[in-house]
Amino acid sequence: MDFSFGDGDEELRGRARAWLAEHLVGPYAQARGLGGPGSEHEGVGARRVWERELGRGGWIGQGWEAAPGAYGQQRLSLTGQVVWAEEYAAARAPGRVGHIGENLLAPTLIAYGSQDQRDRFLPGIARGEELWCQGYSEPGAGSDLAGIRTAAVRDRADGAFRVTGQKIWTSLARDADWCFVLARTEPGSRRHRGLSFLLVRMDQPGRIEVRPIRQMSGTSEFNEVFFDGAVAAEVVGAQGEGWTVAMGLLALERGVSTLVQQIGFATELERVVQAYAASGAADPDPVLRGRLVRQWAELRTMRWNALRTLGSTDDPGAPSVAKLLWGGWHRRLGELAVEVRGAAASAGPGAWEPGLPYELGLDEEQRLFLFTRADTIYGGSDEIQRNIIAERVLGLPKESR
Repeated sequence: MDFSFGDGDEELRGRARAWLAEHLVGPYAQARGLGGPGSEHEGVGARRVWERELGRGGWIGQGWEAAPGAYGQQRLSLTGQVVWAEEYAAARAPGRVGHIGENLLAPTLIAYGSQDQRDRFLPGIARGEELWCQGYSEPGAGSDLAGIRTAAVRDRADGAFRVTGQKIWTSLARDADWCFVLARTEPGSRRHRGLSFLLVRMDQPGRIEVRPIRQMSGTSEFNEVFFDGAVAAEVVGAQGEGWTVAMGLLALERGVSTLVQQIGFATELERVVQAYAASGAADPDPVLRGRLVRQWAELRTMRWNALRTLGSTDDPGAPSVAKLLWGGWHRRLGELAVEVRGAAASAGPGAWEPGLPYELGLDEEQRLFLFTRADTIYGGSDEIQRNIIAERVLGLPKESR
């Protein structure tokens, strides 16, 4: 296959590079490299302002189907979106805080929502003004979303739903303006039946509580969210058809975003290789060196696979294969990051003192190792991805329950 970019894509590359160089100045320059998986706690205020800068430049919502330019955004092809993502990563621009709204909620509204909902919510996302979080996983119902117990009852007085329950592992919940919530709206329903996809405003004092979850790395980018009669005035799709909407959204989690992720992986791998070279070992470990070469080769293979499946809608196993590939790869990179350091990597926080946040004493390799322990679990565990491939692609019998 031809994985090269066309002349139009290269023209866009120059334009994107110039825009980023012109706008990544002042406080935005100070936020370079902040944020992203494992570091979502960094520079949230500056990154939120940067989101509006991206909106003014028309860089949000480039790939929204059925809404080309309708909300002030530039319309880019799939390869154009990859070019922008590559330049964004190369410039070490701040980690996006609006990606859940742009890449998950917005395409879902375009596919399943009403025109009123699109007109209400898409402009705020395109301008970088409204941030979203995802209310899917629950205690006891993580990757198995059909087991959720959060319930929503329609209020006869105003027609809105009142949501009661708990969600967990909710990224950016402390900073989000809205949350899309999968809840059970039909009492007595089981599994994937009777669920609805609801839109809930987070600013409801006394009805929504967000509690940070402290991780091994010392950061708290994930949260528990407790709903106590929270108002949900919007239902995406018909009531009771939330499972269809939710599965459609999950299919959108892969694609261009996977390629963006791999650019960050390449930077991390380069840093690990540099640490290996700087170790100054007189007799380099051939096994360790071989594993580093294999990481490089696998990352190239993942890129080609992502490009091959980019925009594919007829391969139900592609998202699961991609998740299995990058989850295991990144976890192995975290292990290599500390192995190349040797005994020094096992030391506790070097600069840590009582009273300081624990994460301040961890170096980048230690944080990478600790965070990547979760890569094969979050976003759909390896077990779930293998079941999807087995059942939906290979036609094997379903797992017994």
